Amino acid sequence: MTPRNEPVKAALWMTGAIGSFILMAVSGRALSTTHDTFEIMFFRSLIGICLVLVIAGAFGRLGEVTTRSLGLHGIRNLCHFTGQNLWFFALPLIPLAQLFALEFTTPLWVTLLAPLILGERLTRSRMLAAAIGFSGVLIVAQPDVTGISLGVICAALSALGFAGSAMFTKKLTRTETTVCILFWLTVMQSGFGLVAVFHDGQVTWPSLTTLPWLCLVALCGLVAHFCLTTALSIAPAVIVMPFDFLRLPLIGIVGFMFYNEALGLGLILGAALIIGANAINIWVERPKPRPDAAL
Repeated sequence: MTPRNEPVKAALWMTGAIGSFILMAVSGRALSTTHDTFEIMFFRSLIGICLVLVIAGAFGRLGEVTTRSLGLHGIRNLCHFTGQNLWFFALPLIPLAQLFALEFTTPLWVTLLAPLILGERLTRSRMLAAAIGFSGVLIVAQPDVTGISLGVICAALSALGFAGSAMFTKKLTRTETTVCILFWLTVMQSGFGLVAVFHDGQVTWPSLTTLPWLCLVALCGLVAHFCLTTALSIAPAVIVMPFDFLRLPLIGIVGFMFYNEALGLGLILGAALIIGANAINIWVERPKPRPDAAL
């Protein structure tokens, strides 16, 4: 199959992923006082299995689930499970904007590693967009190297896990459908969660208060991954992932409105650089009309 490159359509799919990730952050913070990260991941994955089976079954797409790439699914989901657990751990410890800013080193890692893992070209325009976007991230995060907290460390490490997940997702989209990828996402991460959740012999089961939040986390996770996987199937990873930078200014507004977190000049300036980086990516990578198109 010839790889597709439709950056505008990919950008539209990424808006769904961005909204879902923001809702998941709000839900995860609400759950953090009751459930630990392993419990959130385990219950989210169990609910996710039910959602995938019901929705895919209703549309007659369960036949798309195959076992031919189990090894690649396993690597992809181990990367994501690790990154997501670190992300949930950092969620209640640091401001939302800082968490997302540190997470957004993910596209930088994707840009640098995609040529090695995916064979994608590292062009000057892509390097420029990544550099501008990452500069915006640093302005927003304003990291203090003299007193780095555990939350900051976990948020930074989660970016490596997400980068691995994004690149192996892109690799899977070459042979597998979105339904297949989401099915193994929920099944494998349920298995990982089952092992992790009982590591201390204590489990806090969902209550009437936390169950709606867990369902929202599961639904948002699936919608986000569906949108992200679809975007990766129609555009290169080094184009799709930097667009996710737009989550940063939006989550800054959410943190300001609902959690009384500061919304300063750094966030505004950083957001401007991030949006500019995405504009460069989409403009440069848009499909070029053929010379004979008007003939």
